[in-house]
Amino acid sequence: MDKPVCSKKAPYVVEAQEGRTYYYCTCGLTENQPFCDGKHKGTNFVPERYTATKDGNVYFCGCRASKKGALCDGVHKNL
Repeated sequence: MDKPVCSKKAPYVVEAQEGRTYYYCTCGLTENQPFCDGKHKGTNFVPERYTATKDGNVYFCGCRASKKGALCDGVHKNL
């Protein structure tokens, strides 16, 4: 597997808690979208660590093509 799987052509909206660390799935295979559940094992993918800087909604990338890593940048609109 050399490319991540696009699981959704829209962001995953998560109500984050300040100071909490989340592990974003970079391969797209997880059953716990958008968070890592270890399905990347055996690939070159590793989860991306994201620590919330404030309480509130965080928009995690669903298409796995964002230039902002774990965070949605809207690129899914062009897929």
